[in-house]
This record gives sequence, C-alpha cells and structure tokens, in this order.
Amino acid sequence: MPRISLVEEVAEALLERILSGQVAPGEALPPEARIAEEAQVSRVTVREALKALQAQHVVTVRRGLGTYVNPPETWTGLDAVLRAASRGVGAGQLPLRLLEIRRMVETGAAELAATRHGPEDLEAMACAVADLEHAHAAGDLDAVTEADLAFHDAVLRASGNPFVPVLLAQLGQLLYATRRETSAFPEVQRHAIHHHRAVLGAIGSGEPEAARRAMDAHITQTCEDYEHYIGRSPRPAGPDHDPTRPDPTRRTTT
Repeated sequence: MPRISLVEEVAEALLERILSGQVAPGEALPPEARIAEEAQVSRVTVREALKALQAQHVVTVRRGLGTYVNPPETWTGLDAVLRAASRGVGAGQLPLRLLEIRRMVETGAAELAATRHGPEDLEAMACAVADLEHAHAAGDLDAVTEADLAFHDAVLRASGNPFVPVLLAQLGQLLYATRRETSAFPEVQRHAIHHHRAVLGAIGSGEPEAARRAMDAHITQTCEDYEHYIGRSPRPAGPDHDPTRPDPTRRTTT
C-alpha cells in the first residue's frame, strides 16, 4: 500500500480527535503551533492538513480566532461522513439523511427498471425475495441483511444505468450497518418482504409510475420503521406521502 504523506497523517490524527469526542462541534482545535509540536511536523504541514479538513467542511478556519469543528451534518467528505456515522457521531440525523438519498436514487432506479429490465434482473430480484423469506423464517439476521441489500442492488442494476449502482456502492458499509440495525426486528423484516414483492411486481409489470410508487412506499415504510423502532425523529417524506392517506401497499400484520 502507498505510504501516506505527513499532511494526510496529521489530517487523519485531527479527524480522529474530532470523531473520538476530544474536540466537539463548535469547539476550537489546538493552535497550529501546538499541533505541530505534538505531531513533530512543521506548521506548514499542519496548515495544509487543516486546509484538507476545511475542504471537506469538517472544520472552519476563522482568521485571528482559530480553527473550529463543524457539525457532522455539514461535512462533505465521504470518508469523514461515513466514519462519523459508523462511530455514532451525529447519529440522530445521518441515518435519516441516508434514507433521503435512498429515496431519491432508488425510486428513480425502479422507474427506469420497469422499462429496461431483462429476465435475469427479475430472476435476481425474485431470488433475493426468496432468500429474505428463508432468512426471516430461520431468524438469521445476517442473511436477512444480505438478502435485503441483494434485492436493492438488483433493482439498481436493472435500471440499465451503470452510474446508479456506483452512487450507492460508496455507501456500502454504512448501508449494511443501518439495514442490520433496523432488520433486527421481525416486524420490519415482514414489512420488507411485503414491499419487495410489491416492487418486484411493479417492475415486472413494465409500468414506470407504478414501480416508482412501489419503491417510494417501501422507503416510506422504512422511515416509519426507523422512527418506531430506533428513533423518534421526523421522517423524510417523499413527494407522494400524505400522512392522512392510508398506504394501499402496506400490509397490516398481527
């Protein structure tokens, strides 16, 4: 593996301070001189490391005042955001923001898949649904999570646009962690099975609008499940979500 530069080492060490809670959002990092002394590097190296963090909106440099840590919700560096989420930094908002991304990408992917899918795509989705059903019956949480991800990956690939799977592939580790967290509840698993079947049927029908609505209903159900089982924060509602209107695709289980 290539050796990282001194600038990268210092930036990594500073990010670790932030992620570990040594320096909280709104607080200032130590002065450049102290960081340089502790890391045994020049102040020029420290300055470049701070610039790297500033470019990702992890910190803000205020001339004459110091360098202050920004809230994780404002960070734009993918690695920093993923690491923050995996460490529980800003955990109250990041899972919901991830669901917003999923809604934007996956509803569009389902819409495209309705007219671009091939027989192999429908087979891959059907296999993933069957695997999810078997994993649910066996109480195998890891297998449930894998089958859930496999279904959504099959939908993304069925869109026929090679850029679509790449968009969410970068979030793979975080997607797995959040899916596993919510999928620990049997009722959530039953919801997923029901909605996966609905999405598969809508895509197979060749009706783009039906496919988009089916996926949107699935993401809405996921938001509701997250709110009910994990947190009580407001869910990101989709364009078709009306809280006063019953969801025709939602099944009531006992």
